[in-house]
Amino acid sequence: MPTLAPPDSHGIVCALSVERSGFRLDVELQIRGQGITALFGASGAGKTSLLRLIAGLERGRGSLYVLGECWQDDAKRIFVPVHRRALGYVFQEASLFPHLSVRENLGYAQKRRHSEPASVPFEGVVDLLGIAPLLARMPANLSGGERQRAAIARALLATPRLLLMDEPLAALDAARKADVLPYLERLRAELSIPILYVSHALDEVARLADNLVLLQHGSVVAAGPLGDLLSRLDLPLAVGEQAGVVIEARVAVHDAQHALTRLDFGDSSLWVSALNQPIGARSRARVLARDVSLALSPPGPSSILNVLSARITELRDQGPDRVNVRLLVGSGEAPLLARVTRRSRDELGLRPGLTVYALVKSVSVTA
Repeated sequence: MPTLAPPDSHGIVCALSVERSGFRLDVELQIRGQGITALFGASGAGKTSLLRLIAGLERGRGSLYVLGECWQDDAKRIFVPVHRRALGYVFQEASLFPHLSVRENLGYAQKRRHSEPASVPFEGVVDLLGIAPLLARMPANLSGGERQRAAIARALLATPRLLLMDEPLAALDAARKADVLPYLERLRAELSIPILYVSHALDEVARLADNLVLLQHGSVVAAGPLGDLLSRLDLPLAVGEQAGVVIEARVAVHDAQHALTRLDFGDSSLWVSALNQPIGARSRARVLARDVSLALSPPGPSSILNVLSARITELRDQGPDRVNVRLLVGSGEAPLLARVTRRSRDELGLRPGLTVYALVKSVSVTA
């Protein structure tokens, strides 16, 4: 059985295990009590199982403290049932009551809220998730994205201390998913409620998460700030076409004539497709390793707008012909990944400590 770390009034400390039908989950983990923490891994890694243990929907062995409250401690014979845990749970399929309007679904949550007064007022939740036009409608008359926004609002109106989201976008098509993502970003920016977010989609995680827990075969492979884990070459995240980093930046310049926006970070910058954000706003850029080329000297006139001075910190073989390269950009404040062939590595003499130029097309950067 896992051992329990000291309770933390500002975070979530869990040491939980469960075994069933040949599957074993054994997790000891401490999670920050703010922002979005993504539980990420392939199907069968244990993401939903861990979420259910935290919710109390399933009982395992061990201990769980949430923001200083004991929800489970076998040594003390404590197990708080799910209806007494101050949490909200959003499932893959929006579980709205079909016989109640959206307003009535939200009212049901208010009647069963966990604390007084409400941490977020009714009007604030409605505005946050943009559901005012939906209040009089029945769930059957909503799109998938609208149903999920209403389900998230209902979870928030129960005044949870912790919000659990189990692949809330998995049942949506690409268009509906794009509709909902900005509202999830608003949750991260405007609420102080910690969120545990289960996903197997790395693009979602890169856009939303502050922290990341990487699960594999029922165990924690790594946990920490999102940017740190995405840039590690020793993790499975660095393998595959979605390998890349996120760069925290600020909107610096809008070039309306060419439909571009410049994002500044440290002493470096990136040009990306035009963003609808004010100057000075925080933004997050995602750069995939496959979209980064390396050169030993600055290129001449080129269609590539982003040329970043960077220093190589690590190289690691990936397969028979590819090499992953980790770099630090500019003064070293932001990591970057590149993927090159072994021939390019050898011909350029790439090695740790070498200063190179990273070339990134603006159209390949998502923000």
